Parts: sequence; C-alpha cells; structure tokens
Amino acid sequence: MEPIIKIEHLSKEFKLKDTTVTALNDVCLDINGGDIYGIIGMSGAGKSTLVRCLNFLERPTGGKVYIDGRDLSELSERELREERKSIGMIFQHFNLLMQRNVIDNVCFPMEIAGMKKAEARRKAMEYLQIVGLEEKAKAYPAQLSGGQKQRVAIARVLASDPKILLCDEATSALDPQTTKSILQLLKEINQQYGITIVVITHEMAVVQEICSHVAIIDHGSLAEHGTVEQIFQAPKSREAKRLIYQGYEKVTEMKGRRCVRIVFSENSSFEPVIANMVLAFKLPVNILYANTRNLDGVAKGEMILQLPEDRAAGDKMIAHLKAARLSVEELIDYVG
Repeated sequence: MEPIIKIEHLSKEFKLKDTTVTALNDVCLDINGGDIYGIIGMSGAGKSTLVRCLNFLERPTGGKVYIDGRDLSELSERELREERKSIGMIFQHFNLLMQRNVIDNVCFPMEIAGMKKAEARRKAMEYLQIVGLEEKAKAYPAQLSGGQKQRVAIARVLASDPKILLCDEATSALDPQTTKSILQLLKEINQQYGITIVVITHEMAVVQEICSHVAIIDHGSLAEHGTVEQIFQAPKSREAKRLIYQGYEKVTEMKGRRCVRIVFSENSSFEPVIANMVLAFKLPVNILYANTRNLDGVAKGEMILQLPEDRAAGDKMIAHLKAARLSVEELIDYVG
C-alpha cells in the first residue's frame, strides 16, 4: 500500500547573515493512511520545520515530499494551494480570529471556499457538536478556556474536510487533564473519519497516549522510527532513550552500580516475576522506578531495578528476567 505521506531524503537549510543552519538533514519517512503518527524531539530538534515542509509552507532545500503519490515540488502555486486544502493544521496557540465568535470562526474556511452562508452555518454547528462545543457557538475566543479554543480550532479544521491533520505542539499550552481530553478527541476523529494525524510534540506521554508509530528527530536527523511499542520496549538511539526516560530520578539505595530497565508484556504483567527472582536467588534487588504507561490503549508496565554488586549473580538475574519474556536493557551510569 502506497503511504499517504512519503518523505524522501528531505533537507532544509536556513541562510543567516554569516552562516547556514541545517534544520533537517536527509530525513526519510513513510506515513500510512489512517495512522496517528508521532514526530518527537527536544526543543530545536527540527520537528516543527519538518511539519511545515509536509505542506510546503517551508520549501525544502533538498529531497521530496509526496502526498497521495503527488510530488509537491512539481505542483504550481495554484495546485499547491488546492492540495493544502486537504491538509489541515492546528497549532499551540490556536490561531482563532478574536473578533469573530465561535461559529463564525468555524464558518471561515467554508466562506473562503464559496459555500453559501446558511449551509456553512449548518455544517459549522455539526462540527461544533463533534467537538462538544455547540453551546458556545455565540461566545468569543476571549471567553473560552485553552481547551475550548483548541476544540474550536479542531472544528474549523474539520470544516475544510481534510484527509491529513498536522498538529504542531497542539497540546503543549494545556494542562494535563485538558491535554488528555484533546488527545481523546483527536483519536475519536481519526477513528470516525479516517483522517491521518501527524502529531508534533516534545512529550513522549503524548505519543504514548494516541500514536501508533513514532519518529524521533535529533538535531535535524532521524534518530529512530518504528511502532510506539517497539521503541518504548527497546529504544536504541541515545535520543529515544533520553525521551523515554524523562522524569526518571536517580536514586542510590544499595551497593551496586548495575541497573536494568524491564518492560512487562501482557503475559508477564500478571506474574510475580521480581518476587520469584528474589526468592530463587536469595539476593535483594532495589526497585528504583516503577510505572504503568498507556500505549495506544494498552497498559505497559516498566521498572528500573538495581542489581546486587556480584556480577555473576546479576548476569543470572538478567537471564532469569529474559526467560520470563521481559524486555531487559542495561542502563549505564544510572546510579552514582
């Protein structure tokens, strides 16, 4: 199946007064239709530049972007404007028209497309119902909370009937509970309408909440990509590990510098694996970190264990954990 978005050897440079800055370097990605695809990286990694290259708001310096098989670099300006109608965007700061009320904000793209006013208002109310804001139709943006403003922005994007929705840090200005509700809304829209969603974020929790696949951008380059589950269970690149281990606190409770991160599969989650291991080896382990994360609706447990100082005993414990079908990764310099 041909991907809906195909990125081939994409690069982007910005020429400043005395220097050239490389924002993207040889990025290759395929995004399939109907996916919720996460693009994650720390601040300045190049992810926002990448998303703006997907609809040619930024023209790449090199490489190709294909949307449904069409090479955007070969389109005329008129053809490009037409193609962009099928690629919606929502932003961190909502970009609503402050002088227009909610229903008029949602009507705006339909008015530009030449739709009759009565029909536009009827459809706008339908989109407001989808995002749960029909009762705020006559309110102005200044009267809304951040989450409500983002819902209006999503309704306005739906009014353009897009096949692709680009979300550039769309939840980073929102509190955690509101973020969760917006992500749930995006998931429902994806499932109900089959819209392909690309989520740009610096937060792994956002990716884990709704994305099926993820690409990790580091200093303009593609560090790693794959399913969210694959990368969560066994991150390979330095940047993937850094993002997944955000929030872990270094703690030293017992002797021994050797630490491992384990991820529980659905089967092993119900077995007392750690307790059984301690009983079998009659040696203590220290649980430095434990958490359960939601990966696209599936609970995944993870732990960081500090193993005994005896290297041979540690090796046997790691073999025991792997035999119990756990993903096991040794962490370097986790404790001081």
